[in-house]
Amino acid sequence: MAWHTTSPTDTLQQLNSTPEGLSSTEAHDRLGKHGENALIEKGAKSPWAILWEQLSSIMVIILLVASVLSAVLGDYQDAVVILAIVVFFVSLGVFQENQAEQAIAALKDLSVPDVKVRRGGKQSKVPAPQLVPGDIVILETGDQVPADLRLIENHHLKVEEAALTGESHAVEKQIALLEDEEAALADRTNMAYMGTQITYGRGVGIVTETGMHTELGHIADMIQNVADRKTPLQNRLDHVGKVLAVVAVAFSGVIFAIGMWRGEDIKVMLLSAISVAVAAVPEGLPAVLTVTLAFGAQRMLKRHALVRKLTGIETLGSVSVICSDKTGTLTQNKMTVTHLLEQESCLTLETEEELSPSLQLMLLCAALCNDAQLTQESHPEATDNHGDPTEIALLQAVTTRGQSIGALKAHFPRINELPFDSDRKCMSTLHEIKAIPEHLKTLTKTYPDFIVGNYIAFTKGSIDSLLARSENPAEKEWQKQNTLRAAEGERVLSFAHRFWSSPPDSLHEENLELLGLMSMIDPPRPEATAAVATCLAAGIRPIMITGDHPLTALNIAHQLGITQSEHVLTGKELHPLSESELQEKLKTYQVFARVSPEHKLRIVKALQSQNKIVAMTGDGVNDAPALKQADIGVAMGITGTDVSKQAADMILQDDNFATIVAAVEEGRIIYDNLRKFIKFSVAGNLGKIGVMLVSPLLGMPLALAPIQVLWLNLLTDGLLGFGLGLEKAEGQIMQRPPTPPDESILGNGMGYQIFWMGSLITVIAMVLGGWFWFYEGPDAPWQSVLFTSLAFAQIFQALGMRSSREHLWQIGLFSNPTLMGMIGIVFLLQLSVIYVPFLQTYFHTDALSLPLLLIIIGANALILVIAEGVKALGRPV
Repeated sequence: MAWHTTSPTDTLQQLNSTPEGLSSTEAHDRLGKHGENALIEKGAKSPWAILWEQLSSIMVIILLVASVLSAVLGDYQDAVVILAIVVFFVSLGVFQENQAEQAIAALKDLSVPDVKVRRGGKQSKVPAPQLVPGDIVILETGDQVPADLRLIENHHLKVEEAALTGESHAVEKQIALLEDEEAALADRTNMAYMGTQITYGRGVGIVTETGMHTELGHIADMIQNVADRKTPLQNRLDHVGKVLAVVAVAFSGVIFAIGMWRGEDIKVMLLSAISVAVAAVPEGLPAVLTVTLAFGAQRMLKRHALVRKLTGIETLGSVSVICSDKTGTLTQNKMTVTHLLEQESCLTLETEEELSPSLQLMLLCAALCNDAQLTQESHPEATDNHGDPTEIALLQAVTTRGQSIGALKAHFPRINELPFDSDRKCMSTLHEIKAIPEHLKTLTKTYPDFIVGNYIAFTKGSIDSLLARSENPAEKEWQKQNTLRAAEGERVLSFAHRFWSSPPDSLHEENLELLGLMSMIDPPRPEATAAVATCLAAGIRPIMITGDHPLTALNIAHQLGITQSEHVLTGKELHPLSESELQEKLKTYQVFARVSPEHKLRIVKALQSQNKIVAMTGDGVNDAPALKQADIGVAMGITGTDVSKQAADMILQDDNFATIVAAVEEGRIIYDNLRKFIKFSVAGNLGKIGVMLVSPLLGMPLALAPIQVLWLNLLTDGLLGFGLGLEKAEGQIMQRPPTPPDESILGNGMGYQIFWMGSLITVIAMVLGGWFWFYEGPDAPWQSVLFTSLAFAQIFQALGMRSSREHLWQIGLFSNPTLMGMIGIVFLLQLSVIYVPFLQTYFHTDALSLPLLLIIIGANALILVIAEGVKALGRPV
């Protein structure tokens, strides 16, 4: 029902109520019919369902099978280590899923415990859940609106609706019916909605909707109906897991078959087959992934981005569209005076020109016809100022011109006032002229009545209201100035005055003289322009989605470089569009204004259907469904509601669009590092598998003992892989397009790079080990040579793969101290298993001579040399 299109009388009739309210009996009956005025939480996922989702991923299944088989064959140590990794990874996933279920709980916190109602002609308080349609609710400053209401009485009522509509300032309410059935929520000025806040005045409303039928209830329903989506990283890892599972089984079968053909012990061959299977899978990936994401989260926190869902960090690196709110994210969230206007002139606030007498008097009007307060005049930009944002902006403008608000109030004390009224659309104050400060004494030449002992009335309000109350105004010129500034998306206030020789019995707003206009705007953040430019260079499309006025939105979008066109699509225009029509609009429109929660959700879904990875920012309750639907939901930490924060994957602690762009860069770094780890790990594992396949074909025994394979995995997948996961950003990381969501993590030539690197590792190891086997005999330490060669190979492999295109000397050998530390540890650990006697027995190794050790190191250094040579040819490694 479009309640905003009905009159107060008709609304009372349709709801079968009266201004005196319902009877207690009728209220009780309606409560039984409509149910409690509360948000209903649909069945959340059970902990068991969440646990099953985590356990059923391919990577976890492979690790569980490897752990169980290792335990069956008596290798308890490796079984425990692998199982510990699984438990940690699954526990983290379950915790994150539980966090995601809290958004509706936060919505419930918006409920009001007790409400002032009129029932049977008497005012009383009832619990908010017991409100029913037809109840008469009394509203006062500071109250939270307990249900959706059609206003039937209004006394200067202003409602803060930013959480629901995105409006950056409190909305002035009225009671007259509206003609437009499709009016956006922000334009339904005769309604008050559940969860919004009364900031000024008082009023009375009749309950039209309760519980899940309210606008807040619709949002709760949308949040709960948004299906959980896997992140691109989760999809890519699932794909990698499936590929590597097939490879692991295939190679294990081949190794087992060769061993049985050669007459090896079946238990040894089973353990070897398991070792090869584990070697084929980067089982260190979950641990490295978690640690890499955790360190990335710490770095992002230093850049004012708090991550609630770790896997979302990588998703940021794949973002191709950022849908951003305007107020507070792209703008400073504070009204700022920009221009001072007369009939024929327009000056900036900072102009060095001497102001005309009328503009000087207008500044005095702005200072005195004002109920706001600056906490510190010496620091007018302080965030703890009191009052309406527009009036605060006026006081800040006066102080910018070097005037003292306190001194002006002392010279011109207020003796009467007419508060702002939405019908009159203006406010007036009457002041005694007790003293005239030095800088205003010249005004007496233009205004002879501006003398001590007289009285001056100041009025501020809309241009139409003041023109109607002024004598002989040059209406055409004033309206032209007003239209020009409004077309730039600025809000315009007009100012007028009237002199009195003695204080009038009542303040009359007539026979005024118009002084001038002030235009103001919520200005863009200084850093947002550069951030938008970075987005465009990185192939990321910024889109503005706001509940604010279309002209204001378009003006800010132009200033920031989001769009150069004049196209802006409003929620009213978007609403009737089909999905295909919306898809077409999204190809050309960058700015969406006056949109509802449903519209935001539709926009995000439409972009996702175009195969885009969407980041959505928001701070209000109205943003929560779209935040949850987006691939990355980004809530505001300062202005954001608890509902939006619970629905989001990331929270901006500074509410700054530039922080999102910094987070995207961090996401790209993490994705690069994960690719490096997988490439490094799989290529190294391919080298081990190659050695184990080739050696029997050359007539040699099984090249590596199972314990040696698992040891190499610990050194490489664990230690060196961890170091690679902390590599810094590669050059030009924000000058390349985002990774397509359907691109495999093994794509973009990575399979070829893995193959040649793995083959190179195999060749070097087999040349060294084979030479000893064939020329020194079976009793030579050929297996220790192979074993050590593979360990040192991955040290040089890690150094060569730190950057896919930049040379080692360009990025600096010690620019990743963690990796260098891990290389030192791996080197020492490998030497210990070769030279420490009791470890020799455990790992089946022999001591190697120093010359032989140097030969192994020198031979494997070729890996680094070849990798740098490939980069020199312009090919990635």
